[in-house]
Amino acid sequence: MPRKSTKKTLKPVRPQLGDGVEILNAGSVLEDPITRTLETNYMPYAMSVIVSRAIPEIDGFKPSHRKLLYTMYKMGLLTGGRTKSANIVGQTMRLNPHGDQAIYETMVRLAKGNESLLHPFVDSKGNFGKVYSRDMAYAASRYTEAKLAPICAELFRDLDCDAVDFVDNYDNSMKEPSLLPTTFPNVLVSANQGIAVGMASQICGFNLGEVCDTTIALLKNPDHDVASTLLAPDFPTGGQIICDPAELRELYRTGRGGVKVRSRWRYDKQANLIEIYEIPYSTSIEAILDKVAELIKAGKISEISDMRDETDLSGLKLAIDLKRGADPEKLMIKLFRLTPLQDTVSCNFNILIAGMPRVMGVGEILNEWTAWRTECVRRRVYFVLNRKKDKLHLLLGLKRILLDIDKAIAIIRETEEEAEVIPNLMIGFGIDQVQAEYVAEIKLRNINKEYILKRVQETEDLQKEIADLEDTLQKPARIRKIIVGELEQVRKKYAVPRRTEILYGHEVEEYVEDDQTEDYPVTVFLSREGYFKKITPKSLRMSGEQKYKEGDGLRQQAETGNNAEIMFFTDRCQVYKTRVSEFGDSKASVLGDYLPGRLAMDEGERVIFMVLPGDYSGCLLFFYENGKAARVELSAYATVSNRRKLTGAYSDKSPLVSILPLPEDRELALVSTEPRALLVHTSLLAPKTTRNVQGVAVMTLKPKYHLDRVLPAEESGIVNLARYRTRTIPAAGAILKPEDRGEEQLTLL
Repeated sequence: MPRKSTKKTLKPVRPQLGDGVEILNAGSVLEDPITRTLETNYMPYAMSVIVSRAIPEIDGFKPSHRKLLYTMYKMGLLTGGRTKSANIVGQTMRLNPHGDQAIYETMVRLAKGNESLLHPFVDSKGNFGKVYSRDMAYAASRYTEAKLAPICAELFRDLDCDAVDFVDNYDNSMKEPSLLPTTFPNVLVSANQGIAVGMASQICGFNLGEVCDTTIALLKNPDHDVASTLLAPDFPTGGQIICDPAELRELYRTGRGGVKVRSRWRYDKQANLIEIYEIPYSTSIEAILDKVAELIKAGKISEISDMRDETDLSGLKLAIDLKRGADPEKLMIKLFRLTPLQDTVSCNFNILIAGMPRVMGVGEILNEWTAWRTECVRRRVYFVLNRKKDKLHLLLGLKRILLDIDKAIAIIRETEEEAEVIPNLMIGFGIDQVQAEYVAEIKLRNINKEYILKRVQETEDLQKEIADLEDTLQKPARIRKIIVGELEQVRKKYAVPRRTEILYGHEVEEYVEDDQTEDYPVTVFLSREGYFKKITPKSLRMSGEQKYKEGDGLRQQAETGNNAEIMFFTDRCQVYKTRVSEFGDSKASVLGDYLPGRLAMDEGERVIFMVLPGDYSGCLLFFYENGKAARVELSAYATVSNRRKLTGAYSDKSPLVSILPLPEDRELALVSTEPRALLVHTSLLAPKTTRNVQGVAVMTLKPKYHLDRVLPAEESGIVNLARYRTRTIPAAGAILKPEDRGEEQLTLL
C-alpha cells in the first residue's frame, strides 16, 4: 500500500495585510510631553475619583451611599417591611455601575448591625459584621435582610418637592438625585472617609443633638462660639476622648487635626481580670490582641497571664487575666501608652462644594450647609406655591361656572359633538382649556349647594396660603425659622446621649517608662529663694560651704538616693513631683537649679517646702495662721504615674505657717504672736485622705493674733514643758515666760 504523503499547511498567526501594504511608523517610539499626558489621561481620572467616588458632598454622602439609599426609598423600604439584601443590591445596580460586592459593602457600613455610624440609615437583620473587628466577616447578601431606618425620612422629606436637581444615571436610562435634601447637617453627624487621587477626606461623627444646637445657634447668631455647644466628636464605639480645648478649637477652625480616644474598662476584683468593653473607633480587636501579644513576647509586659476576645451578642468584651499582685490601674496606663487601646483619630474635613473639594472648619461647613439647605427650602416652598396656584386656577374656573350652573348644562346639552364641549365652555364662560377640562370632568352628583360652598371656601383658603408662601419667599428670616423648626424636630425625635465620654488633659495620667538610672546616695539642698542642689558625698567632703545668692540661705537639707521621688510644695497650694535623678550632680560652689523655671511653675509661684515621700507611709502636718491643723496621709499624694503637678495640695482658707513630715507621732510646740505656747501631741489629730482639707482647730487665738511658728518640742527651747502641755484641743496655751522664749538672735535680714 503506497504511503500517503502528509503535507502540513502553516496557518498564519494573524491575518495578513497583503503585499504592498505598509504600516506607517511601525516600531517607532513617539515622544509626548509629560504635561500633555497628564492632562489627557491622568487628570480626568483623578477628577473622576475626586468628584464621583471618594469625597463626600454637603449632604454627607458619597455617590455610592446616595444611590443605595435612593434605590431603597423607591422600593418602598422606608415604610414597608424588610427585603433580602441581594434584592436591594440588584436594584441598586440600575444606578450604580459597580459590581454587587461593592454595593453590598456600602450597605454593610450603613447598617445598624455594623455599628459604623451613630445613626445608621439601614435597619438590618442578620450578620453584618462589626466595625471594631477586621475578622468578624459579614454574611452574604442572600442571608441578610434590610430596610430603611426611620431617620431616613429626614433624607427624603423634600425629594418629591423639587428641592434638589435630578440627573441621569450612568447609562442615561433613569434619573437620580444629585444630592439628598437632608433636614439636618448629616455631613457632621455621620462619620465618613475616602481616599481620592492626591487628596483624602476623613470626617469624624458628632452627636446629633449637639450638631443641631450648634446649627440653630449659628442661624440665630453668626458670631456664635462653636466649641461652646459642639463639645467634642462622638463615636459609635464609645470610649473616652482626651480633650485638649486648644487643639479642639484648632480642629474646629481649620478642619485638620486629631483627637485622642482611649478604651473604657472595668476591673473584676473577684476574678482578678480586666474587662475592656469600648475601644477607639480607629482600631480593632485583632490589632489590640496582636500588639499585646507582641509586648508580652518582648518582655515589656509581665502582669498579664492571658488575654482573650469574649465578644458576643451582648457586645464587645476583651478579657485580661492578671497575675497575682498586679496593679490594674498601672497596667492599663501602660497599655494605653503602648497599644491601640489608646489611639488618635485623624480628621480632615475635605468636602465637595459645587463640585470642588474644600477643607473647611466646622463653622464654615455649617454655614455652607445652611446656605444649601436654605436653597432647598426655597425650592420646596416655590414648588408648593406653584401647585397651589395651579389648583387655585382650576377652582377659579369652577367658581365661574358654578355661579351659573344652568348655563353650563345648557351649553353641554346643546353641543352636538363631544369634541366641541370644551371649546363651547371656554367661549361661554371666558375660561381657558385647563379650567374647562377640569369642569367637564365634574360628576353630576357634585352639582349641589354644599359642593359649591366648599369649593368657594377652598378658593379663599388657597388665596391666603399663596399669599403666605409668597411672603416666605421674600423674607430670608422666615426661611431660617423653617430650618430652625426642622432642626428642633430632628433633635427632639432622634437625638441620643453621647456615647463617647469627654476627659480633659489634667484628668488623665500618662505612662512613663521606668527610669533605669543609677542609684547612689546624695544630699539635697533647698534654698529660701527656690534654688535646688544635689551633691554626692565625695563632692560634699571636698567643699562643705554652700554658696547662695545675696540675701538667700538654706531652707532644707536632706540625705536621700538618686532615684528617690521628691515633692516641692508651693505658695499656690500646689505640689510638683519629680525624681532626684532629674537634676544633675552639683557642687557646693554653684547656686543650683532654679525650681520655678526648671519645673515650669506658674508665674510668681514660689517653693516653700520640700518632702521626700519614700514609700508614702506616714503623714504631713499643715499648720495655718488661724490655729487650725490638718494631718494628711502621704498616700494622698501618691499617683500611679509620674504626674508632675498636683493641684489642691493643701487648704487655702488661711495662710500656711508650716509643713512638718510626721513619720511617727510626736509632741510639737505651737507659738503664737501674743506670745503664747501650746504643746500638742500629734496623736490628737486624726489623719485625713483629702489633700486640701482645712483640718481642726488646735490653738485658740485672740482676734489680733495668729499662729507664728511650729517646731518639735525638744527644739523649742521651752524649759518647763508641763506648763504648756494639753491633752485636749483646741486650747489657748499659756503665756511664754522669759526663760522659755529661748535666745532671740538679731539678723540683718
